[in-house]
Amino acid sequence: MEYPTNEHPTGDERTTLLMFLEFYRAVLARKAEGLTEEQVRTAACPPSDLTLLGLVRHMAEVEQGWFQRGVQGLDRPRIFSGPAHPDGDDDGDWHPPAGDTMDEAFDAYWTAIAEANRIIAAEPSLDVIERRAARPPVPQYNLRWILVHMIEEYARHCGHADLLRQAIDGATGD
Repeated sequence: MEYPTNEHPTGDERTTLLMFLEFYRAVLARKAEGLTEEQVRTAACPPSDLTLLGLVRHMAEVEQGWFQRGVQGLDRPRIFSGPAHPDGDDDGDWHPPAGDTMDEAFDAYWTAIAEANRIIAAEPSLDVIERRAARPPVPQYNLRWILVHMIEEYARHCGHADLLRQAIDGATGD
């Protein structure tokens, strides 16, 4: 797979935001590539129970949540959590059942990203307000805020992935 870079210093606002989002999406994927199922389930930074498998599953849910449920206002069930988890775990994205695999997590991840990209491309302006029903006291957000938040979320979790990957097999980078 060829990965995007974050080198586009003269892009407009939308281009710049999407470039950074795509870059961080790819970084997270790279951190989990080439590892065994056992390795992606390794909580390598105790006392945290964070795993690379959990990070990818979490970001699939975050992509779906902000773009399908948020921007489009669609009623979508969670992918890995709550009723989708065999134990009804509300943090089920972070706690994969024994039989779940990284391939399944990546399928959900790339599917959620493809749908998010379609939704973003269809919006005429970054000023569009999410169509999700208001959840007082939580405000409704515009697409600009959501994109910046997604970049922040990915940057934070890519830092987690850096630490996990280095602890698992010594790989560094990004």
